[in-house]
Amino acid sequence: MDWSSSLQGLAGGILIGLSATWLMATLGRIAGISGIIGNLITVRPKGDSAWRLTFLLGLISGPIVLMLLGGGLGNVAGAPGEVVGEPAGGVALMLVAGLLVGLGTGIGSGCTSGHGVCGLARLSPRSLVATLTFLVAAIITVFVVRHMIGGGA
Repeated sequence: MDWSSSLQGLAGGILIGLSATWLMATLGRIAGISGIIGNLITVRPKGDSAWRLTFLLGLISGPIVLMLLGGGLGNVAGAPGEVVGEPAGGVALMLVAGLLVGLGTGIGSGCTSGHGVCGLARLSPRSLVATLTFLVAAIITVFVVRHMIGGGA
């Protein structure tokens, strides 16, 4: 077992939990990325953009700081020396997948961070159903791609 990866995952989970708790405690907001980005782009209420931009800056700057400190990005690259690497299924498939995820977050009124982290912590039945739906869809997708289509390891 790789204890280093386990400890990094634990630290990351703690930081996600702390940031979600802090956002709820200080601003009364849910740390759902799709809602944060969606409302930043579409709604833009006065005085509501600064915290959204700051939150997104934190999401982007975290991995950059980690790389600058020599921590790397874990297993996101396909080969040593690569930072992110090519999408496994190609750029077109990645774009289609991104659009489907965006459509799903719209239909489900939230994403995995909003429902899975914040909603479950608040014991929301709607978030439980949404999170179970995400997980079942992911399991089916991986099974179909790996075992029926034969598209990966």
